[in-house]
Amino acid sequence: MSELFTAPFERLLSDRCPPAVVRQIEAGGSPRALWSTLTESGFLDALVPEAQGGAGLALAEAFPLFVAEGRHALPLPVAHTMLVRAVLAHAGQTPPDGILAIAAQARLGADGSITCAGTPTGLLADWIAVDRPVGTDDSGKDSNDDGGWWLLPAADARRDGSGIHGSLRADLHWPALPASAVVSSASSAWRDAGAALAAAQLAGALERVLTMTVDFANQREQFGRSIGKFQAIQHQLAQLAEHVAASRIAAQIGCSGAGLWPVPLRAALAKSRTSEAAALAAPMAHAVHGAIGVTTEFDLQLYTRRLHEWRTDFGAETHWNRVLGRALLADTGTTLDFMRQALIPPNQDLFR
Repeated sequence: MSELFTAPFERLLSDRCPPAVVRQIEAGGSPRALWSTLTESGFLDALVPEAQGGAGLALAEAFPLFVAEGRHALPLPVAHTMLVRAVLAHAGQTPPDGILAIAAQARLGADGSITCAGTPTGLLADWIAVDRPVGTDDSGKDSNDDGGWWLLPAADARRDGSGIHGSLRADLHWPALPASAVVSSASSAWRDAGAALAAAQLAGALERVLTMTVDFANQREQFGRSIGKFQAIQHQLAQLAEHVAASRIAAQIGCSGAGLWPVPLRAALAKSRTSEAAALAAPMAHAVHGAIGVTTEFDLQLYTRRLHEWRTDFGAETHWNRVLGRALLADTGTTLDFMRQALIPPNQDLFR
């Protein structure tokens, strides 16, 4: 079923989100025209049940859409919005209008203030979904109930940008739990979900970086022939291709399953491998491009900057390697058994 959605979504992004639009939004331009187009397209409800007007896709079925988001350097959290809208719809709640982003975690201050640090697209988001901090109740006060999650209105928050060129990441700070916040007691795993979605976006951006680098190597000439014919360049391209292929597989594993929430250890595997690949692939691509690749006029930097930023969103490879390592040490079987049972999904979970 996902094939019916992927090609139209790719065409939409190619037409409405070219590099010029990405640069405009990064420079402080309004994202509303692009967001309106995405809203009217219906793709934001791809995960919403059919009975409620959506397409009823599972996370695994929507995986190609998440990859496309990364492939086009989309400066808006479409994957986040898809998931948040679907989770609310499944709970029988009407999703709010606007841009919905996911935060890795919320920190509760002694004075009841709430901070979501390093929120992806936090400068643009209208609402922020986050797991409720352990030990807080619906009013933000200490509680023994550790479940539930919040959807916080960004309009009530102070936003502090990262200060990095082109970054839309921000720290959001609320003096207290807003009265308009959506409070849910249902179980959630927003950090795991964010990691799985970020892995898919990384896979897409890595694919675009590989394509751009191969094209450049075939077009750029030195000593009377394209640099892609030199063995040293071919070696770098081969390594880059290996990381891209492995990332695509790992990211697909991270989004595998029948429901909306990813399997936690599969999400950990996906984010670990794609983050590792991002750290290695970006310098490889720039090495092949030479000095031109880092210039603002060249499109490569739109993707490699995202590789570095998405690498750390929801935890970099070090964090997720620890998660995987602890799970392996706690398992009583062999390493191979652990991989088969916890990490490698059956085909029906991958191809739904």
